[in-house]
Amino acid sequence: MGEAGRPAQAHVVVVGGGFAGVACAKRLAGEPRARVTLLDRTGRHQFQPLLYQVATAELTPRDIQFDLAAMFARHDNIEARTAEVAAFDPGAPAVTLADGTTLAADAVVLAAGATPNFFRTPGAERYAFPLYSLSDAERIRARLLELFREAAAKPELIDEGALTFVVVGSGPTGVEIAGAVAELAHDVMPHVHPQLSAARATVIVVDHGHAVLGAFSAEAHDYAARQLRRRGVELRLGTAVKEVAHDRVVLGDGTSVPTRLTIWGGGEQAVPLAGQSGLPQGRGGRVDVDADLSVPGFPAVYAVGDVANIPDRDGALLPQLGSVAQQAGDWAAGNIIADLEGGNRQPFHYQDKGIMAMIGRKAAVAEIGARRHELDGRLAFTAWLGVHAQLLANTGAELRAFLAWAEEFYLRPAHRSAKLLHPSAVDVPRIDWSSP
Repeated sequence: MGEAGRPAQAHVVVVGGGFAGVACAKRLAGEPRARVTLLDRTGRHQFQPLLYQVATAELTPRDIQFDLAAMFARHDNIEARTAEVAAFDPGAPAVTLADGTTLAADAVVLAAGATPNFFRTPGAERYAFPLYSLSDAERIRARLLELFREAAAKPELIDEGALTFVVVGSGPTGVEIAGAVAELAHDVMPHVHPQLSAARATVIVVDHGHAVLGAFSAEAHDYAARQLRRRGVELRLGTAVKEVAHDRVVLGDGTSVPTRLTIWGGGEQAVPLAGQSGLPQGRGGRVDVDADLSVPGFPAVYAVGDVANIPDRDGALLPQLGSVAQQAGDWAAGNIIADLEGGNRQPFHYQDKGIMAMIGRKAAVAEIGARRHELDGRLAFTAWLGVHAQLLANTGAELRAFLAWAEEFYLRPAHRSAKLLHPSAVDVPRIDWSSP
């Protein structure tokens, strides 16, 4: 790219409109030497950190999605297309869309994200409800509300597991959804269905590991476990899930838990496109990349975000976080620009934003900085706000509405969320996060 005989504008194809893909396109927006095609199956950026809020009826689906075409409408060199990529030839490089169209490129940035990893658990792929996309969140939301309606109409269903909710995985996804479901069940639904007793609902977190939020410090483990138990969540740690059925979960110790909703937060893996393209794969089926984020053997191909195994300065793999994805997408674009200028690519240097999780109202945990200084409660919530506001800012979102919502969410009594289940309520605040 940038050699004599090449087009005046290099064609960059970005596959995926998540944090990494959007950041990459943003960096290339207005770059006169690059023409960018941004491909996404839904045509929308989905703000993944708040999926659990949609799943538990705190937010509506439209609150956390952004139209990609509108996001880049002001940039003549960016074309955002709603399209599914069926195949990828890294040697060309070129991508083939589901409609048969082939797009040749000078550089491809693979930012296609991840899918649930069920670890070949029998029945999990069929019966468990993952939480990795907006459609997943909508399915969980619909199922939760359906089960509460059915239990209110037929209380005998409660003994059959209608209000027993099993969450597989005690990482951030599992902890956040477990805390939110517990608050929905105990603090909100009794106001929607007064005939239901809050004590009848049960939330169980199952994990083969022996600590909640295993990637965090021991202090954070204890804090998160304590906060979950305060919300009535039962922890079954050191126990694997052996089978998921439509009406139960069977654990490794032989215990059978009656349930009509199993939420899967037990891990993720790269999208199938990564393996189908013949790129080198490592942990989680993700594409292994060099320090400059390009794929070994394919200098015109970059892999960023949840589809990639991205090394830090010491060679250890960085976690699958929104801030890692966003920074990597921006960095890949910077290296593409360096190629266009005839300069040298630079190895990726991640600015560590820390790790954090929301456990519920007035309960959050964060570890900030290289030494992982542990915060909890209000200070952790403030850190959570800062990181997520920065992620939102990159989409062009209106941050004042987000900050107002987040502050109200943290402070208000949980039972007030019952109003969000009644769209006719005149005092329900609407959040406009549409791009300007």
